[in-house]
This record gives sequence, structure tokens and C-alpha cells, in this order.
Amino acid sequence: MDSYLRTFKLTVAYEGTNYFGWQVQPNKPTIQGKLQQAIQAITSMSVSVVGSGRTDAGVHALGQVVSCRLPWRGSAEQLGLALNTKLPADITIRESVESVEGFHAIRDAIRKRYRYQLQLGGAVSPFERRYRWHVKTALDFGRMHDAAPLFLGEHDFASFQAAGAERLSTVRTIFDCSVLRQAQSGDHDGDLIAIEIEADGFLYNMVRNIVGSMVEVGSGKRDKQWLHSVFAARNRSKAGPTAPAHGLCLLRVDYPKEIHLSDH
Repeated sequence: MDSYLRTFKLTVAYEGTNYFGWQVQPNKPTIQGKLQQAIQAITSMSVSVVGSGRTDAGVHALGQVVSCRLPWRGSAEQLGLALNTKLPADITIRESVESVEGFHAIRDAIRKRYRYQLQLGGAVSPFERRYRWHVKTALDFGRMHDAAPLFLGEHDFASFQAAGAERLSTVRTIFDCSVLRQAQSGDHDGDLIAIEIEADGFLYNMVRNIVGSMVEVGSGKRDKQWLHSVFAARNRSKAGPTAPAHGLCLLRVDYPKEIHLSDH
């Protein structure tokens, strides 16, 4: 059996509403749990999968990356198709490629990009209520846009880390932090905006805490200079509130090209 073990990189999309986050939990539906059940259904083997990050309950993904090692005689593409027949409709394998032995979705990641979506004012859209934080008060787009560059570069993000998953270092580098206007559609009567953040890694709830702090600036409760004192404090209580989970989506995880096998 070992001679047929191969390493795969799966790109997975999911709507997180009905799940208790990524990580397997006893007697609760999770993304990791559903993937492992699907693999067992097609291989008759219990396999642990590793995700690039442990998204919380209600958080979504377009490009979560999973590494796994399993017995499979077919092509990588056939693996993805087979898994999709065993997965629920709110979890989909978008891409399946064979990777080098030893590939690890967490350790080998070099960048991640998240998008957080908000609806400002208006009635809650029944079609997007699971994917946007509905902020009832008006926010100043210009103030938020001007504050975004303060997050760029290497900083100690201790003030933006929630308790519960402390890391050895709270220093991270943000490569992009953008506040974007999104197109309106007929089912909305409020403004739609998104905040996209790309970094070499993220602390627990870091994106949601940055978004909550930017909303404080956009509402006029704080000015952008306040963010300097938040960074300096290295104290979670000094930053803004944690934005709700359902507005967050993991867009993409980047890896070195060397992790892919070219002829499979």
C-alpha cells in the first residue's frame, strides 16, 4: 500500500455558515472533518488533511489550500472529481494537483490574502447576509482608505491578536491593505465595500480585528493617528472590536513553484 501513497495539494472553496470552523471537533460538522470523510469514502483509508489555516466558524474560503498524503492510482484531476461526489454542496475541490513529498500546507505557505465584505446602511440583503457585515451607521470611505496604508510593512500586530492561539512572534508583514468599493446590484440599497489584506501570515482573528479598527476610523470615533498608539500598546484591548466572522473569506494562499510536480 505504501508504494501508492502520493502527496496532493487541494484548493478548496467552502461556505462556512453551517460549520464549526475548519478543525475537527467531536460531534460537530467541520470542513476538515468533511474532507477526511470524503477521502475515506473513496480510498477506504483514514487520512488526516492539513489546511493552510484554521478558519473560524462562519468564515468562508475561495482558496483554502490542503495538503494530504493518500493512496490514489488515478490522476490528480480524477481525485478532485471523486472527492466532489462525496462532499456536501457547500464544500468544493476547485483544483487538485500532485505535489512533492513533504509538502505541508501550513509550513510551506509564503503569502495569504483575505477579503472582508461590508454593507453600509440600507436593508440587509437576504442574498448576501451570510457574506457581509451589515454596519447600520454611515462610514467615511475616504477615512478608511487613508488609514489602510498604516498597516503596510512589518509591524508587531500583538494588539490585533485575539486570545486563544498565541504565537511565538506577533510580528507580521502586510504587503497589501486595500479598501475597495464594490458594484451595487438591484437587491442592495446600501454601499458595498471590501477590505483586502495580503500578508506573509496572520495571527488569530488578526484580519477581523483590523477591520473592526478601521470601522472605528470610518465611523469618526477615532482618527487614523490612533492606530499608531494601538500598534505601540501591544494590547488587544486598545484596538477596535472584532468584526463578525461571516464577512471574512480566505481568497488565496501562495506557495513556491517548487512544490508542484510538472508531469502529473
